[in-house]
Amino acid sequence: MSTPTPSLKILVAERQIVRPGDCLAIIEGPAEQRLKHVPDKHIYILGNRVYSDVVGIVSIEDSSISVVPLESTYIPRKDDIVVGVISEFSASAWYVDIKSPYRAVLPASDVIEGFNPAVHSLKNYLDIGDYVLGKIALFDRLRDPVLTVKGKGLGKIVEGFVIDIKPSKVARVIGKKGSMYNLLTSMTKCEIVVGVNGYVWAKCPDDYVLDVLIKAIRLIEAKAHMRGLTEEVKSYLVSKLGVKS
Repeated sequence: MSTPTPSLKILVAERQIVRPGDCLAIIEGPAEQRLKHVPDKHIYILGNRVYSDVVGIVSIEDSSISVVPLESTYIPRKDDIVVGVISEFSASAWYVDIKSPYRAVLPASDVIEGFNPAVHSLKNYLDIGDYVLGKIALFDRLRDPVLTVKGKGLGKIVEGFVIDIKPSKVARVIGKKGSMYNLLTSMTKCEIVVGVNGYVWAKCPDDYVLDVLIKAIRLIEAKAHMRGLTEEVKSYLVSKLGVKS
């Protein structure tokens, strides 16, 4: 006889604000009795109940539940796409501020083909204050994350503008299934890359459109917890740009 598949009875509403310890859902069916923590979703499961581990906003999608923190610090994960700022360098690596308790290490050999510390000066390639778009190659919390800029579109940022946002607002700037991101790109015609660590790179047709985009992102930040935000952002963009998505 097969074991029935557990289903989820959700007790909270989409975008409801919850606190640590609030019960979000009940697992109907077989459930483990041991405590299980799911840090990526900011929930923990005990018995047949699902709880929040943070102050945040409920997100429900495809019978799955998670909590988006109202405030959070970026903790790197392998394969994250991030924007960082060169903060210092040694003879063989750059150290990159990625808005995290951990600083990323970008090995010189990742940037300079045939790197030789006796020949190559790192400052000639990336200097303090330069922005880079990279990917977290390695991270295990026991040592600083290793960054790579090998890959399509990755490397030193030489054009466009970098917008600093709170890491906790990244999910809202992207939106469910990329809805907010698609709205921003389609209506502004800007090229946009959202780093999961809270930096947004944008290349816009002109300075006016860039200013409108920045104000739209600030609107998303300020009202991230509110319903109907996508429509409000759309109305704002239409009023400033006179276009419809």
